[in-house]
Amino acid sequence: MGKWRALLPITLALVVATSGSIFLYKWIQTQTTPKEAVTIESEAVPVAVVAVDLPWGTKLEQEMMKTTLFLKESLPPGYSSDTASLENRVLIAHIKQNEPITKSKLAPENVTNGGISAIVKPGNRAIAVKGDKVIGISGFILPGNRVDVLVTLTEPKTKKEVTKIVLENTLVLATGTQMQEDSKGKPAPVDVYTLEVKPDDAEKLGLASSQGKLQFALRNITDDETVLTRGATITQTLLSLHKASHKVRKIKRGKPRPQRVTMTTVEVIKGDKVTKKNLKVGKL
Repeated sequence: MGKWRALLPITLALVVATSGSIFLYKWIQTQTTPKEAVTIESEAVPVAVVAVDLPWGTKLEQEMMKTTLFLKESLPPGYSSDTASLENRVLIAHIKQNEPITKSKLAPENVTNGGISAIVKPGNRAIAVKGDKVIGISGFILPGNRVDVLVTLTEPKTKKEVTKIVLENTLVLATGTQMQEDSKGKPAPVDVYTLEVKPDDAEKLGLASSQGKLQFALRNITDDETVLTRGATITQTLLSLHKASHKVRKIKRGKPRPQRVTMTTVEVIKGDKVTKKNLKVGKL
């Protein structure tokens, strides 16, 4: 009986240790076992995009388009999934490669001809003027840019040349080159710029291009501020660079005036001693 009493505590300790080991092992297993991956399925929808960069005014053809899968949550507004329904539609905006063809970038369905006429806003007009590399700022003026138009003319009353901004914030629809005979009868390239203007501005631009010399000033694309100017004449331009003259006064030098000398007494204090000194002071 005494033998079993001695073995009982050892047996209980082994049972507790074994149970604790099994519990600890299972807990570690649950912490190290990778959790099941959560798979979220999202529906993909085909969207019509352009296969290459296309400028505005382009009439879409089948080989210019393709479809690309977009997640349903990221579909662009006004998209189309059928490229066949977009054939012969006209673009009114520049589209980069793989960019979706949306409704806002297309002319109305009744517009079947591409080119400039498809992108001119109702009420506006497209007018072309001749230029050169100078007027076009060495090729930096591109379709979609906005420019101010300057003209140099001879003022009828004063017979003076004046340069004036006649149109501001004007949209450039297109740029190109055409062939024209020069003074020797040989064909020479001439730059042509097509601008979008109001009808009355078209009259001004037509007169300015035929009677004077045009110059474009390129604007920042976000700058829509109107600036009123008076124009510049040759006289005004020269005056703006003229430095004001300053008169230099000459001081005549004569004989030096005699200097008057006066005496003054100054007290000098050093510690507890006070002394007086006589000093000469000169005056002019």
